[in-house]
Amino acid sequence: MASPIRFFQPGQFSRGAVAAGAAALLLSASACGGGDGGGGTGQGGATPDVQPDEELAALVPQEVRDAGTLTVGTDSSYAPAEFLDTDGKTIIGFDVELFDAVAAKLDLDVAWESATFGTIVEGVDSGKYDAGISSFTINEERLEQVNMVSYYNVGTQWFTAKGNPAGVDPENACGKTIAVQANTVQVPDIEARSEQCEKDGEPAIQIDQYEGQDEATQSIVSGKSDAGLADMPVAFYAIEQTGDKLESLGEQYEAAPYGAVVHSDSDELAEAIQAGYQSIIDDGTYEQILDGWGLAEQGLIEKSEVNPDIAAEDEDGEA
Repeated sequence: MASPIRFFQPGQFSRGAVAAGAAALLLSASACGGGDGGGGTGQGGATPDVQPDEELAALVPQEVRDAGTLTVGTDSSYAPAEFLDTDGKTIIGFDVELFDAVAAKLDLDVAWESATFGTIVEGVDSGKYDAGISSFTINEERLEQVNMVSYYNVGTQWFTAKGNPAGVDPENACGKTIAVQANTVQVPDIEARSEQCEKDGEPAIQIDQYEGQDEATQSIVSGKSDAGLADMPVAFYAIEQTGDKLESLGEQYEAAPYGAVVHSDSDELAEAIQAGYQSIIDDGTYEQILDGWGLAEQGLIEKSEVNPDIAAEDEDGEA
């Protein structure tokens, strides 16, 4: 079962030498780095030294073992989970560090490739990528397409300009302009809210969908959008990195597991990845990585699963 979810406070994302205004969340293509963790890439803590586990490595399908490298698609605009370092090309983030540790357990290298979020599942399905790691919420629709391996629990968080000048109420945003990244679980969420507005005789919500979360965040900072909603770590990271320009609205809701995406026919690889995640959970590497990003108290799980029963977790109130 997943651990109970606690809520972020914006200050929890301060990590020492962090350049003001992370570019991944504003206008530039690259994000700030240079954390004070002594050896970490970017803003996390020191990268753990993870050694291969022969027993786990033996679980890897032979064709993957022969290749020696997993090609992974990711949307590198979603700080702090996956985003670009100061060089504008190196992909970093807590998702990245977790999966790198899993791959190390399996005695594999990782080739990270930036991609538009909405193309990653298709890329896995076509064989372009061996896996997709991009803050994918596990839901029934995705489980019908691919295998998914759970590794973290996250809910949705609303945020707006400092002082909430547009007077946005997440429970009644009728007539407001709301920013969201395309193809995320937040899209059907805000669409359902807009439909309810119209049923109630209120103006529909103007939904601005953006290809990247950085663009969605910038639309709120600029005043083009009244508010936005995103995964909780992403929303609070945006608040932290834009200084006094943004603030949260309410608390996160509908927490659900993130999942690594693997081809529907690649059961062996999915099981190997699950074993890798479970190993780093059990030996403390998982918590060490998340602690480096200020996330060690937030949404940790005790058990990684392939294609977890989402309905059962919903009934237990823990996902």
